[in-house]
Amino acid sequence: MKKLLVLSICAALSASASAFADVNYSLSIEQPQHHLGDVRVQFPKSAQAHLDIKLPSWRTGRYEILNLANGVRYFNPTDKEGNSLKWEKIDHSTWRVHIDTPTEVSVGYQVYANELGKRARHIDDSHAFIDASGFFMFSESFRQEPITVNLDVPKQWRSVSGMDNLDSTHSFKAANYDVLVDSPIETGINQLHSFNVDGREYELVIWGEGNYDVELMLRDLKKLVTTGNVIWDSYPYERYVFMVHATSGAGGATEHLNSTIIQRPRDRFGSREDYLGFISTAAHEFIHTWNVKAYRPNGLVPYDYTNMNYSKLLWIAEGSTSYFEDHLLVRSGIETTDEFFKGLTKTINRHLQTPGREVQSASETSFDKWINQGGDHGRNYSTNIYSEGSLLSMVLDIDLLEKTAGKVSYRDVHKALYNNHKLPAGFDEKDVLSILQNLTGLDYSDWWEGHVDSPANIDFDELLNKVGLIFERPKGAEAIASIDAVAKNTGQLLTLTHVQRGGSAWKAGLTTNDKIVAINKLHVNKDLKSSLETFKPGDKVVIDFIRRDALQSLTLVLTEKFDKPKKVTANLQASEKQKALFKAWMGVEHPNDTK
Repeated sequence: MKKLLVLSICAALSASASAFADVNYSLSIEQPQHHLGDVRVQFPKSAQAHLDIKLPSWRTGRYEILNLANGVRYFNPTDKEGNSLKWEKIDHSTWRVHIDTPTEVSVGYQVYANELGKRARHIDDSHAFIDASGFFMFSESFRQEPITVNLDVPKQWRSVSGMDNLDSTHSFKAANYDVLVDSPIETGINQLHSFNVDGREYELVIWGEGNYDVELMLRDLKKLVTTGNVIWDSYPYERYVFMVHATSGAGGATEHLNSTIIQRPRDRFGSREDYLGFISTAAHEFIHTWNVKAYRPNGLVPYDYTNMNYSKLLWIAEGSTSYFEDHLLVRSGIETTDEFFKGLTKTINRHLQTPGREVQSASETSFDKWINQGGDHGRNYSTNIYSEGSLLSMVLDIDLLEKTAGKVSYRDVHKALYNNHKLPAGFDEKDVLSILQNLTGLDYSDWWEGHVDSPANIDFDELLNKVGLIFERPKGAEAIASIDAVAKNTGQLLTLTHVQRGGSAWKAGLTTNDKIVAINKLHVNKDLKSSLETFKPGDKVVIDFIRRDALQSLTLVLTEKFDKPKKVTANLQASEKQKALFKAWMGVEHPNDTK
């Protein structure tokens, strides 16, 4: 791969201690059934008094400190002649090797890799997924030196990576550690499919059996990769690898410089809904090739692999990426507008059912991504960079289109970020506001203060009406009684898993893990909905529940909910102006355009 982007990154980062001296990595997997691999790293000659050798504390694409160093054992540094060197561990993921005289340093250690879901390290008897953050130590002194990687794996295994191969299919090279850590390797028993689109090379490698349709996946991936020019002027790669794990016990995906890893349960490819989940994920990671991997916010440039990397703009890095998924899928014909409306409906309703949207702004949730927690408290007092960022991107996009009569969109903002803020530069809030003003001639500072730096209050009826859509309750929806809480069936009881802040149960004093036994002295049914179906909104009921193994009672007033949520649909009476704005927005005709 000709790394135009990478070369620019390299030029801007700190100079190395020994120019153009390779750092050589080797990984031997002789006990895959025990999830063990033996690593050796050979560093160039160093004249330093000591060499600090580190394993990352997190991996790119997952803004969370991970305990990656806990699987390292048998750390053994030696000099060029093979003599042991003194060393000490100075923090949870840094080993300090003391050097008496200038020498090359070789470090051997064993890695335990049995955490598939973290997408950093996994070895078993059928494959290994190798993200450098979970396997390969580095030294800041040699971070910018060229890299070689050699694998010693079972004979029947095949190794695939976005990195270029060296002299065998199990050896690779990279310009530096930053490229290595962003270019995972999938090695094992797998399927490999190659294709070319517009002069660029692509590979689809699949580990695991499942109910996937390879021909369908290839057909749609070929469509997807043609859509880069919907937003950007050029492609930042010449070769790209889609890695898929059809597995169990793990799910999610991670973007990388020249590839992505997508994990799904092996039986979650077959239905249309499940397949859309897969192809939407592929679209998300594909978009990341530009948004995050080619340009990203200050605070993430360059990556600090051993500390938290703070930014108030992660809602752009992740949320805007989520927002653009449907744009590429709809424009390429992979997803219908009705399917888009269904997904948008879920996103909006999830947002409206998250009380934390009234508490935490997009900039706050971006900065706190490293420490934000899920669960009941998170839902009541926090939001997240994905859904909140996606909705803010939509609000900004439609606002831009409306104010410029369809001439400027949010896509133009990202095109400008790509053209003017490529790595090694970063961008900040002022840069985005400057781009908005240059594109429109308008000052978006007040919009930013009201939507990004403050909890956003979005009027979805007004917003969607601008593009000829309606957000309304389906016909036949009926009012039902609710306690404003979520519960799971735990045998003969209903255990509360979420109590909505400010809702009926909250005001009455119920909290998570309370176990509801009866309502008005009648034993609860299999779920809350059926347990409340004989009551009406406004009814006062007695709740018997168990807390700390003791039976308690309280009274609350049931609130009104509906058995069917609001949904996004096309406005049958959309005006020509609304239809035109819809087309400028989504790139296809409005569903009710009869021309």
